[in-house]
Amino acid sequence: MNYTLNVIARWFVGLVFLFSSFSKGVDPLGTAFKVQEYMTAWSIGSWTFEWALPLANFLSVALICAEFVVGVLLITGCFRRISAWMLAAMMLFFTVTTLIDAITNKVTDCGCFGDALKLTNWQTFWKNVVLDVPTVWIFMTQRLRYRRRFERDMIVLIAATALMVGFEIYNINNEPCIDFRDWKVGKRMIETDENLQLKSYMTYRNKATGEEVEIETKDWMAYQDETVWELTGSRVVDPHEIKADGFSMLDMDGNDMSVDMLSSPDYLLIATLPNPDLKKMNAKGLRALKSVSQFAMDHDIEMVVLASALAEDVQSFLYDNGLEMDFYGADEKAILVMARAMPAFVLMKDGVVMGKWHYRNFRKIMDYDFDD
Repeated sequence: MNYTLNVIARWFVGLVFLFSSFSKGVDPLGTAFKVQEYMTAWSIGSWTFEWALPLANFLSVALICAEFVVGVLLITGCFRRISAWMLAAMMLFFTVTTLIDAITNKVTDCGCFGDALKLTNWQTFWKNVVLDVPTVWIFMTQRLRYRRRFERDMIVLIAATALMVGFEIYNINNEPCIDFRDWKVGKRMIETDENLQLKSYMTYRNKATGEEVEIETKDWMAYQDETVWELTGSRVVDPHEIKADGFSMLDMDGNDMSVDMLSSPDYLLIATLPNPDLKKMNAKGLRALKSVSQFAMDHDIEMVVLASALAEDVQSFLYDNGLEMDFYGADEKAILVMARAMPAFVLMKDGVVMGKWHYRNFRKIMDYDFDD
């Protein structure tokens, strides 16, 4: 019975670890940004962690890989003692970290499941508490019916490490193979139907039961009995707003042109430059930007640059590299949600994301059927 419970516990925790590592492994840069957020927000007295910011990418890859390897070892039963100790150490770290997060709220989202699943800080903490129970059992019963098979276990360990590291490197050098973010290909980012109208909603709370209901404002008469219902909030939904928090496309005069640009019925190719230091664009990225710009010009496709740098810096950059195109300003984080690379290319039409490419894959833009 003890061994059976050990197997069940190992599979339960192992599957959670595999899902968690995979959801982060499709976008290691996103996890690196989260690591940087922790380093910036946390401190111990006067000692901060900002000195470790350059290590964020390495720590992201290492953390994701360690989580995946522990999950594989738990499920396969390889290196049972080592995996039990690694699991205990990781769960202790995760539990303490998320408890501090829940109390202080310095980092509002731990990114435990990447962008695939969002949890509040308290939900994340209690999730870890639930995982702590089988973790303790796995640790206590690690020696039950364990036969050491070093060669087999080493093969599983090496294979799992190589598989996840390779998977992460691929997703770093390309756009994530599975996109959990707002700007995924095929998603409509803005409604272009002019017949759609604003909708307003009101939230009422039942004073006796505490039940909350949200209704359209036009149905407000049914909830006007103040002895039963209490108005607690309201909101307005504009169907013509961009479906991405904090996104904008600011022109030289500070006007937000995002709605006009993205709702165009024609193709719009956006080159994203998230890093405010444009000098950090490497040679391959610059060649890709020039090639795509020339392609767009030759085929009469509107192409613009979306950058987080200062307007005068963008102007100088475009002029120095012989690039003739309009440019718009946006927040660095908003651009990184859109695409990760420097540069990346996002193709829009009629408010829909039609395609997205890392600069390493810019030649695929030339193969896209723009006549469709």
